[in-house]
Amino acid sequence: RFFPGERIVTSASDYGSNFVGYIQAHKRWGAEIIVVPDDQSGQIDLDLLRTEVAHPRTRLVSIGHAPTGGGLIQPAEAVGKLAREFNVLYLLDACQTVGQMEVNVEKLQCDMLTASGRKFLRGPRGTGFLYIRGSCMNVLEPQLLDQTGAKLVSESDFELRSGARCFEQFEYSFGGKVGLAVAINYALGLGISNIAKRVKALSVRLRTGLVELDGVEVTDFGMNLSAIVTFCMPGKSAQAVREDLLDRGIEVSVSAADGGSCTWFQRRGLAAVVRASPHYFNTEEEIDRCVECIHEISKA
Repeated sequence: RFFPGERIVTSASDYGSNFVGYIQAHKRWGAEIIVVPDDQSGQIDLDLLRTEVAHPRTRLVSIGHAPTGGGLIQPAEAVGKLAREFNVLYLLDACQTVGQMEVNVEKLQCDMLTASGRKFLRGPRGTGFLYIRGSCMNVLEPQLLDQTGAKLVSESDFELRSGARCFEQFEYSFGGKVGLAVAINYALGLGISNIAKRVKALSVRLRTGLVELDGVEVTDFGMNLSAIVTFCMPGKSAQAVREDLLDRGIEVSVSAADGGSCTWFQRRGLAAVVRASPHYFNTEEEIDRCVECIHEISKA
């Protein structure tokens, strides 16, 4: 929990559900939300971030490693160094990066990390995991507890379970948990470095092809880009582009301001973008055909 006036420092590109949590902390406990602007490259401005992290009332730095609606990879390791320098808790949302690149909590120096199973890990929907640094357990308290996370010792008292398992609940999907384990082992078997090289090459190929098309605007910004490739066609809705591509046998998604990085989209003047996320199983021929189909749609 937070005390009135304590600060949560975040980035504009953070996912909408994260902002809901920040706003809830503001309404419930009086926490203050500080959104650090981007620099000219499109990533969080590290100089402005230093100023905000250094503030004596800053309690938490919380950022998304990569946004859902753009190819940006935030400088999470540099953020971790700042958080460590000023002894501020650091929460990293790695839902979009786990499974497509190396994510090392020691290098990142994060105190907490969350990840989803269903994205680049290719695990079941409704699964994920939470990492908590052991030294932070004494300052964190689960919002919801049952007898998995706590031991009832009397009619008026309980004891928290030791370790991060106090954040777990009794009810969960056994099948989903097994599926997540299989997905993790599958990715580790292929090699995260091999996956990272492959998705990087495919996303660069796709992004390079799209940049050359008239009537197509690539909306990825940042010094370091992920395998998430986003674009739009001025005058044509992102959903219409998605449907046209689906008619051609190409599956993409739409990332909209009201369902993703709302603050980031609003600051950039975007309503929605088309999102393509090539993975290691895709081929160069599929990438080239995707570019050709987008070219056809843009001319129509």
